[in-house]
Amino acid sequence: MTHRLTVLGTGYLGATHAACMASLGYDVLGMDVDADKIARLAAGELPFYEPGLEPILRKGLDSGKLSFTTSYADAGAFGDVHFICVGTPQRADSNAADMRYVDAVVEGIAPHLRPGAHVVGKSTVPVGTAERLAGQLAELAPAGVELSWNPEFLREGFAVEDTLRPDRLVFGVQPGGSAASVLREVFAPVTEQAQCPVVVMDLASAQLVKVAANAFLATKISFINAMAEVCEATGADVKKLSEALSHDTRIGGRFLHAGLGFGGGCLPKDIRAFMARAEELGVEQALSFLSEVDAINLRRRARMVDLAREQVGGNFSGTRVGVLGAAFKPNSDDIRDSPALDVAATILGEGAAVTVYDPAAVDNARRKHPELAFATSAVDAARDADVVLHLTEWSEFKDMDPAVLSEVVRVKHIVDGRNALDPARWRAAGWTYRALGRP
Repeated sequence: MTHRLTVLGTGYLGATHAACMASLGYDVLGMDVDADKIARLAAGELPFYEPGLEPILRKGLDSGKLSFTTSYADAGAFGDVHFICVGTPQRADSNAADMRYVDAVVEGIAPHLRPGAHVVGKSTVPVGTAERLAGQLAELAPAGVELSWNPEFLREGFAVEDTLRPDRLVFGVQPGGSAASVLREVFAPVTEQAQCPVVVMDLASAQLVKVAANAFLATKISFINAMAEVCEATGADVKKLSEALSHDTRIGGRFLHAGLGFGGGCLPKDIRAFMARAEELGVEQALSFLSEVDAINLRRRARMVDLAREQVGGNFSGTRVGVLGAAFKPNSDDIRDSPALDVAATILGEGAAVTVYDPAAVDNARRKHPELAFATSAVDAARDADVVLHLTEWSEFKDMDPAVLSEVVRVKHIVDGRNALDPARWRAAGWTYRALGRP
């Protein structure tokens, strides 16, 4: 393989991309300004939880194919293809994406690039960003440096699979350039192995793909959660409704599961940034529906608190609540915009003693919410509880024997925020079972 790759930014996206590309045989250098993060990665330690990734990281280090640095100069000298993999969080003062990290990477790497190098954006950015960055590179970088965009579609918990066997690859390129052929070469091991389609398009379209996909998924999730609100008002069962809808080939069953709603570092901030960008472009009415998508999602958290409060007699004061789940989704330690922690903190604020357990996210949750109590097991979280809340659908919780918790709780009440438990099983064990959108 002739190409040498650098990965600029070694957070969740960057570390995953670097390790996986090294596993395909490339020489890869990961670069980050965070020296502590780089030291951990260089020691074979992931700074986050992702199933299956750490062995790939260590294998890359052991083989010499993967290394890390904090130097832009080293990165520029090392590679001919440079992937931008930094985060674009929501700005503190608006819904817009915070572009400071992307801008800093471009400004930092540009003077060190070799003539003819390729810079490939993977970060999720507002449409128009790539065109702006291309202008910056033309001013700051040597001649012939070309910018393209290759948006990422990673699902936390499945990042290795999504990197090595994606369902599609998108290449956003400038007319008349060589980026399309270079990217086809770089990703040849992936396309040959996974037989995935490659879609080549202009820069603007490529930047829209990720945010459009996330907007669609968020809409589908909020649609079924809106139906859950109707079901609760009518005595209908949203689980049965979802099952029936899923058999319609025009709709399908994926992301059609009612519950506590979405969170994490992508969907919430991406749909808000999409709305903000649409307003800047003067087409805010085209995305006005996303405001209600966001509102429906947040209402599910409030409704979960209502259900839990009902189970303890209408007032949390003096009660104990056991919470199963802290991460925004299973197989992750990501607590960004976590519905589970939002619910737990709200209930604590209403006077309950709240104890939380999560198989992977307790340390992160404790740092963000030191006011909550944390347990080392589901049993400990449920001990002496007046109600247990199932808020993150880890397999450990779905497979749990209700009889085990029956021995430690004060009252056998459970509220299933993810519609993932078997109601008949829990009721047969003497529990009062409630769930969002179900009688």
